[in-house]
Amino acid sequence: MSATAPCDVDRSDVAGDLLRAAQQCLAEADPLRKVALTQAHAAAFRAGRLKLPADPPAPAPIRMPGRPATLQQVHPRDVPRRKLGGAEGRARFIHAIAHIELNAIDLAWDAVYRFRGLPSAFYADWVSCADDESRHFLMLRGRLQAHGHDYADFPAHNGLWEMCEKTAHDGLARMALVPRVLEARGLDVTPGLIAKLRGCGDEETADVLEIILREEVAHVAAGSRWYRWYCERAGVDPRARFKELLLDYAGGYLHGPFNIQARLLAGFDADELAELMEQAERAG
Repeated sequence: MSATAPCDVDRSDVAGDLLRAAQQCLAEADPLRKVALTQAHAAAFRAGRLKLPADPPAPAPIRMPGRPATLQQVHPRDVPRRKLGGAEGRARFIHAIAHIELNAIDLAWDAVYRFRGLPSAFYADWVSCADDESRHFLMLRGRLQAHGHDYADFPAHNGLWEMCEKTAHDGLARMALVPRVLEARGLDVTPGLIAKLRGCGDEETADVLEIILREEVAHVAAGSRWYRWYCERAGVDPRARFKELLLDYAGGYLHGPFNIQARLLAGFDADELAELMEQAERAG
């Protein structure tokens, strides 16, 4: 991979079609080309040059997005525990977060591609999220390079994408479980990670995580917004359905502690958070 995202990406085959653009980003295996395509397509969408087709075919079955052939993907239990005290441990930690952000680009594009017939604001939200995640990946890659490594130097697990696959059939479940469970977990744990990084003198990486934390609030909020939209359309109670989905997909509860302020900003209400904290306490 070169030092910066390439600017000469070939976008000619998408022909103004937002769904084809999303597919192109998902399929791209080179992380820097995926980032460059994402940023180019997001700019084209904002300028009105990418649109949803009037009568698109059904989405193709979900599959693994493009990843570099050199990336070793392993089961979560096989990823070594990362200690932030040494340079190697910090590099492994930064790599893990960069991998999450690369997955998040694909999660956003898959939402654009897979879920059809929704308000235009839905697609605008997830194109914007993909664009943000591409910047996050580049910032983290810069920090990884500063530690003498690059993306794909370490093994990574596939947990985020596995939940994407499990919810490919149901937009309501996707909005509940990817933004409001997996991505929201980042809101909870990132402040502690920032403090640890500052404690070991890595102010630059801590600053990057501060930016990511602020912007991820809006991404989880988009998930909350569209989860409630789906629930209203289906005539189901959002709080009761969320508890059912947690039971079906996530063991029935979320782990604390919770970043209450960030989750409130991200669309969780106070009563909902009180319930989650009570469930976590009972389970713990």
